[in-house]
Amino acid sequence: MHAATERLLRHFLESIEPAVPLVALWAHGSLAAGDYQEGRSDLDLIAVLDSPATMGDWRRIKAVHRRLRLPLAERLHCSYMSRQELDDHAAEHITWAHSQIFRRPVSAVTRRELHAGARVLYGPPPAGLLPPVSDDELTRYVRTDLRDFWLVKAQERRRWLQDVWVDLGMVTVARATVTLRDGRLISKLEALDVLAELGAPEPVVADIRARRYGTPAPVLSRFRRGRLARAFVRSAIRRALA
Repeated sequence: MHAATERLLRHFLESIEPAVPLVALWAHGSLAAGDYQEGRSDLDLIAVLDSPATMGDWRRIKAVHRRLRLPLAERLHCSYMSRQELDDHAAEHITWAHSQIFRRPVSAVTRRELHAGARVLYGPPPAGLLPPVSDDELTRYVRTDLRDFWLVKAQERRRWLQDVWVDLGMVTVARATVTLRDGRLISKLEALDVLAELGAPEPVVADIRARRYGTPAPVLSRFRRGRLARAFVRSAIRRALA
């Protein structure tokens, strides 16, 4: 039972429901997949609105998020999709994440996650509103993300000194490899086991596992960790795309 998380979700729903024309609110990612670690995992949400967001909605969304003062509030991220844009994968939706408001698309992976097992916090489930993602659409998105985003980022050195890039990069490559190979999505916990199968550097995998699950951490400098992670991500992406 994650008491702080449940309290935050209740408070957020009570705040956002009267502020915008809310149709549904769904959780995906770790919270829906059963791999949620309170205080370590993000709270990834999707809100569906009955009409395209106005400037007034934009201001009210920003105000609701800024007023969240409960523990873990900084980890609550939410994208706001209108009914009229649910079938448009390229549409950019109002999103609150990392204490900022901006626009970005809701990816094919997120859409597939929602259909596979969203946690419904309000309104109807995704199957009643959100068009399904075909296997071809999912594969095309994953290949493009690896080639045009992650392979480019893996050419840079400095960002791989940061925990978030090591953790997300390594886990993303493992999950993408399984999706391209088997056509299925896996959790972050499963991804750590897949990394070992793919020949990832053992100290880096142990370092990620320690941050996420509180297991013993290896002695590993940020420079060596970044170099090992970056080299593995580059080679693993090339193998996945081959």
